[in-house]
Amino acid sequence: MHTVAVLALEKVIPFDLSTPIEAFGQTRLPDGRAAYRVRVCAATATVDAGTFLLQSQWGLNALAEADTIVLPGCAEPTAPIPDEVIAALRRAADDGTRIASICTGAFTLAATGVLDGQRATTHWRATDALAQCYPSIDVDPDVLYVDNGQFLTSAGASAGLDLCLHMIRRDYGSAVAADAARLAVVPLEREGGQAQFIVHDRPPTPCGSTLEPVLHWMQENAAADLTLADIAEHSRMSTRTLNRRFREQTGTTPLQWLLRARVRQAQHLLETSDHPVERIAGQVGFHSPTAFRDRFKRITGTTPNAYRAAFQTSNSTAGR
Repeated sequence: MHTVAVLALEKVIPFDLSTPIEAFGQTRLPDGRAAYRVRVCAATATVDAGTFLLQSQWGLNALAEADTIVLPGCAEPTAPIPDEVIAALRRAADDGTRIASICTGAFTLAATGVLDGQRATTHWRATDALAQCYPSIDVDPDVLYVDNGQFLTSAGASAGLDLCLHMIRRDYGSAVAADAARLAVVPLEREGGQAQFIVHDRPPTPCGSTLEPVLHWMQENAAADLTLADIAEHSRMSTRTLNRRFREQTGTTPLQWLLRARVRQAQHLLETSDHPVERIAGQVGFHSPTAFRDRFKRITGTTPNAYRAAFQTSNSTAGR
């Protein structure tokens, strides 16, 4: 039987805490035996979880006995982490223990140094902060989870469940993991990454950018057949100057920014209308449904139909 230690820190997010407890705790082997022993441990006897106080049976010494350690997210991810917690996690890492984080639990794992030079993820709202706090980590904001072997990270709480199922499959195979997924009423694998959940009113632009007027115009005319020359003429710049300013202020080119604006408009139509995908492709400025589907998947990590199935509002019935 594998032992899973779930580490609760101050301001732990309750849903992140319960996800591994339920996922691992409810998993059964084909003969009905429990697959995991789950222990919630903490550095102190009582942990403030915000909405309630948690009393833990196990201290940090439980980490040394675990096969897997799970780090739930905390509401204040950049808060200092007790030295004894960092030391206990480093000892476990040195011993080869598998350590996984859920949501902003990636900050706790990053503080140990074990993610340096590795790819990792966290909730999309916190990816920029993680990259700024730990520049030696290759932060990927678009995926549901990252498996580096010994160290694993996941995005939000739902992605934490995806990661738990992934680890169950690694430990006991697809059949046991599929049973665990059925019990949780979720698919064993979800299509796409967390890019599909990221909401932008418009493609990201630094506040106060001198490009704001032209960006606003591009947003309003995203469905038009705009060329780089059209955008340069409207902005009263040469194409060379326009490209340079876009790269400086948005990190991308004018035409790439325009493609993202079109995809954002398509997301809105997929969520709120019953227009066929082919019609939406034309509405947002793509010359062919194939080009639209390809660009949509590259930006969001999923297909237009899969996005619609996940996010369409209840008062609209989609035409597939």
